[in-house]
Amino acid sequence: MTVELPEIRDLVDGEWATPSVDLGVALEDPATGAPVARAVATAPERVDRALAVADAAGGRIDADLLETIADALDTQVARLADLDSFATGVPVTQTRPLGVIVAGSFRLAAAQLRAGALREDRDGVEVHRLPLGPALALVPWNAPAPMAAHKVANALAAGCPVILKVSELTPYSATLLAGVIAEHVPAGMFQLVHGGVATGVRLVDDPRIKAVSFTGGVAGGRAVATASAPLFRPCQLELGGNNPLVVLPDADTDTAARVAAELLTTLNGQWCRALGRLILPAARAPELLEAIGKRLEALRVGPPLDEHTEFGPLVRSRHAAAIRAAVAQRPHRDFGTVPETGNYVTPTLLEGDLADEIFGPVAGVVTYERPEDIVQLADAVPYGLEGYVCGADTEFALAVARGIRAGEVKVNGSSIMSLHLMTPRPAWGVSGLGEEGTAETLRFFTGARVVGIEGRFALHTS
Repeated sequence: MTVELPEIRDLVDGEWATPSVDLGVALEDPATGAPVARAVATAPERVDRALAVADAAGGRIDADLLETIADALDTQVARLADLDSFATGVPVTQTRPLGVIVAGSFRLAAAQLRAGALREDRDGVEVHRLPLGPALALVPWNAPAPMAAHKVANALAAGCPVILKVSELTPYSATLLAGVIAEHVPAGMFQLVHGGVATGVRLVDDPRIKAVSFTGGVAGGRAVATASAPLFRPCQLELGGNNPLVVLPDADTDTAARVAAELLTTLNGQWCRALGRLILPAARAPELLEAIGKRLEALRVGPPLDEHTEFGPLVRSRHAAAIRAAVAQRPHRDFGTVPETGNYVTPTLLEGDLADEIFGPVAGVVTYERPEDIVQLADAVPYGLEGYVCGADTEFALAVARGIRAGEVKVNGSSIMSLHLMTPRPAWGVSGLGEEGTAETLRFFTGARVVGIEGRFALHTS
């Protein structure tokens, strides 16, 4: 299967243009490693114009309009999934289910507005949730369309003019997504720019940006926070994860093997909630590793747009080479066979713990003798995004999960989706700052204004 790539364009003040700055980086077909386009950036003067337009913009984006955008996006979800699959190397059988987030983000934002999310009155005292002002949405390359839709939908619902910048490595779906949104909102309320670090810095450093929602690596998040601190500007940061899977002594072998294999290879390991650290009971480690290995070796490896592919290539050859080099320095075992050409990295388990996130199909293996050591092992790294526990006694598994320092801990599960549509997606430690979520992201783009008549409400104590 092939996909027709759209022209990479930016959108500033309602006008489309071809980005004029060549970043000197080739965009690749992950399945072959062959260059297919050039990474580009919006010209600095157009970035400055986007900032000025956003600063002057205003307009009401109501629930009906958000629903209209969702309806229009429904017709494009399949193509968006194909474009993201091609660009990232993630199998299309995984990008398609994630496509529900694209239109769904706008419907959920609409539902929140209808439920009164922007008014929180208390006993006759008015509490208005008001837009903070121009917002910046910075989106990484591993799930471009869903993450862009989530951030943009909530910024618009809050009433914020929003500038979207996606990764320079995966620009294709953003052009299509932007085209749909732009048909329905005033020109200054939504704009799309392209670029790398320099473009991101130009946007983040500008005091006209009043809120920044960033998903990406720890270094990028630290830069966003550093630039935002002098401005006392809120930033929502979801960063890296080096996530533990704790297999308890009573865990079912097949369940543990399935969970481990899926967490290691979903999105080809290119997601912040992937498996980073496999924590096994020492007495059962050989048996469990054998079962995990069999599942990994059975994966159908191939091009991402092939309907039968279960595990595909990484986003670019440079990323694949860096992971291979990191693996080669340590004792390890890899599983299965991958094509000789293309950006493929074999699923790999390292001997010993893994201190930092690798962002690929690689995890460290740690064993324990005593169950009382589990939580200490799980919390041995400074990350705290996601955790996983696998065990037959679910009450004990839940007790272990409650002790792990992470924003979300799943028991006997490996889905890329959150445990519940309306629960927050928090980040602890160096994994981020603040919370994302259906309700939390909308609230992030707002500030409170309290209005009332003095004396209308009195607190009486006896």
